[in-house]
Amino acid sequence: MESPLFLLYASKKADIKKRLEELDKVKYESNERIFAELCFCLCTPQTRALSANKGVKELEKTGLLLSGKEEQVSEILKKSGVRFHNNKASWIILARNQFTRAGQMKIKGMLNTDDLTGLRNWLADNVKGLGMKEASHFLRNIGHGQDIAILDRHILTSALNHKVIKNIPESISKQHYLEIEQQLKRFAAFQRISLQELDMVWWSELGSLPLEEMK
Repeated sequence: MESPLFLLYASKKADIKKRLEELDKVKYESNERIFAELCFCLCTPQTRALSANKGVKELEKTGLLLSGKEEQVSEILKKSGVRFHNNKASWIILARNQFTRAGQMKIKGMLNTDDLTGLRNWLADNVKGLGMKEASHFLRNIGHGQDIAILDRHILTSALNHKVIKNIPESISKQHYLEIEQQLKRFAAFQRISLQELDMVWWSELGSLPLEEMK
């Protein structure tokens, strides 16, 4: 007999596959598009995905994402409902400087996607505002999330409810993050679901939340 979780996955499989195919295509898009996704992930902590997306889209539309001053970026984020907009504007400017060469955004050429483990560690250690969770989120959203976990509060709660973990830690070190990720990989394999599909299945348990708002 199939598990209730697998049955839930099976009922949503077509939508999940479609969403993952959309994310996989992002890796082939422009430097500016990849950078916008990084900025989105910088904005999501303690902020709804729709608000973060709204803020970044407005920054793109006005040209401020690649050329705006910090106070201009902050104002757009504030109007869009992004929490801690001043800090996040600062992070966006720092990241923009970090990935710009000779006045051009060059983020794609600066990301070594042949070594995703090393790349995630580098992002978490070197891009201000990104930790392991946000770095994982960014890689998933540009089509490189097949074997990584995004350990936000909802996923940790679901992992606890399914007895994958024994408690939800108040903070997660890099080593602890990797340990929980391995536990989730084993659980997902047992359920015959990929790790990124498991993430989306658990987010879908929130109810009518559309896939595009799943973080």
